Order: sequence, then C-alpha cells, then structure tokens
Amino acid sequence: MTSQSERATATLTALRRLVHLLYRSSREAERELGVTGAQLFVLQQLAEGPVGSLNELAERTATHQSSVSVVVRRVIARGLVARRRSSTDRRRMEFWLTPKGERLLAKSPAAAPARLLAALAALSPRQLEALERGLTAIVQAMGAETEPPVMFFEDTARKAPSARKRAGKTAAKTAAKTAARKG
Repeated sequence: MTSQSERATATLTALRRLVHLLYRSSREAERELGVTGAQLFVLQQLAEGPVGSLNELAERTATHQSSVSVVVRRVIARGLVARRRSSTDRRRMEFWLTPKGERLLAKSPAAAPARLLAALAALSPRQLEALERGLTAIVQAMGAETEPPVMFFEDTARKAPSARKRAGKTAAKTAAKTAARKG
C-alpha cells in the first residue's frame, strides 16, 4: 500500500520531470533555432493557420492574452510572424507565419508545450478531470490562483540575468564596499 507521503513524493517527482523537460526544451530551441520554447510554440500554433486575434492565439496556446502578446511582439520583431488589421473588423489584428518563420519551423522539433497539450488530450476524461482538480487544489492551497497562466520560461529567459552574471555583480559590489571601507 502506498502512503500519502510516497504519493506526494512521486507526484513532485513527476512535476519536476515535466518542468525540467519544458526548461531543457526551451533552452535547446534557443540554442539551435535562436527562439525560445515559447516562441517556437507560438510559431507552431500559427503553422496550423493564421489567427484573427491575439485572443484566438491565446486560446490555441492555452495561455493568457497578455503573455502571448509579449511572445508575438518578439517573433514579429524577428520577421517570423506578420500582422495586419483585419479587413472586416479594423479593431482586430490578424497574425500569420512569414516565409522566414516557415523555414525556421521546417527544421524544428515539436515544442514541449505542444507535446504536453497532446499528452493531456490523450488522457481519459476521468484522468484529465482528476488532474485538473488536483492541480487546481494545489494552486489554491499555495495562494497562486491569481497568477496569470504565462508561457513557460519566456519571461525568465529574457529578463533574468544568469546566475554567473548575478554572482559577478555581487562579487564586484562586495569588492567595492571592501575597498571603500579600507580607503
């Protein structure tokens, strides 16, 4: 018989494996293709066909509109995605892959978030419901229910300095303080 503690440990181990896979996949995409995993995921969703709004793309990526808009701005800036005002509704923007974006996708593996969505879709309705209830309960217990569902590692990949840079800055500040005290 498996104890509650053993199940909690097994669940944490599974979550760690998933997060590690998503992280590693994002770093590999950045190293090999020059785009983050989140950017690759957006490109792959646009490969299924153009979208008529950021909200539609947010639905395809199962994330928040504000999160996907940051990613879209970055891939537009790189010339991988194009946009224009809708001819039928001037308030809406349409988005699609450019030939450059299509060429990048031709040499890319499936993004880990896409594989995760496919794996979730392959679960039985009962399994998926139980997983959703369990994860929702954990989110609520941790007080994280107001956190937006951002794309995996997109913000941290671009904004957070590396550990080596932080360590270097810390060492430089410490040296400067020591020198100031001695001087």
